[in-house]
Amino acid sequence: MKKSVFRFLNKINKKVLPKLSVKDPLKLTKFQKAILAYRYFVLINSMD
Repeated sequence: MKKSVFRFLNKINKKVLPKLSVKDPLKLTKFQKAILAYRYFVLINSMD
């Protein structure tokens, strides 16, 4: 059940949150870094 929740969150993240992988990580604001960390956390937990 945990994986299905994270997979659902991952689908929402892809549609709603901006893609920050194109930008330089050193130039991101703290808020953008938090979004990037959240997306990474959800992605890792949704994988097998």
